[in-house]
Amino acid sequence: MAEIVREIPGPTGPLEVLVDLPASAKASAGQPRAAVVFAHPLPIEGGTMHTKVVFQAAKALTRIGCAVLRFNFRGVGRSAGTWDEGRGEKDDYRAALDYFAGRYPGVELWSAGFSFGSYIAMTCGAEDDRVCTLIGIAPPVEKYDYEVVKRSAKPKFLIHGEADELIPLKAVRAFYSQLSEPKEFVEIDRANHLFEGQAGEVGDALEDLLEDFTCRTQ
Repeated sequence: MAEIVREIPGPTGPLEVLVDLPASAKASAGQPRAAVVFAHPLPIEGGTMHTKVVFQAAKALTRIGCAVLRFNFRGVGRSAGTWDEGRGEKDDYRAALDYFAGRYPGVELWSAGFSFGSYIAMTCGAEDDRVCTLIGIAPPVEKYDYEVVKRSAKPKFLIHGEADELIPLKAVRAFYSQLSEPKEFVEIDRANHLFEGQAGEVGDALEDLLEDFTCRTQ
């Protein structure tokens, strides 16, 4: 279910958000097992918090007991501001982390994102001591600097399409090989960059990867 939270404070004004809550049976005493901040794909290419993969991923995470905050970067939907080539978008993401960390103190905080959003989420998450897990879907490792992620000792989970036409699978495999343990990588057969017709498979992969995962076991 989605809770009615429509906006949170952002660096340049309000950020439009949706909060997806887990089924009560999966949450202990009303607390989720993890609080996940999920970043969407490139705004100037039409990415929003409603992009199919983001939607399916959020729903999958709620099914395994997580609360998920989806938000629109500055200039998208009702979020204030304008595109800032990644710099301001990182500030937006940090504001979302601040909000969710404050809302769920003591709960594991995970950073997740799709495409451009994976760059924002994984790099900000690697730099933030409150975040204990990094999740990247179709990470554009040839287009952005992921060095801080390579240096991170935090658990990392990657999902990529076998037939990604923008970011070759070979490049993501090479990136994955440079990551420190613990880490896991799932390849979705025949999937392109947007996982067209296969967004549900991304959700299934997240469930399989994270259903029994906790940072406290690492």
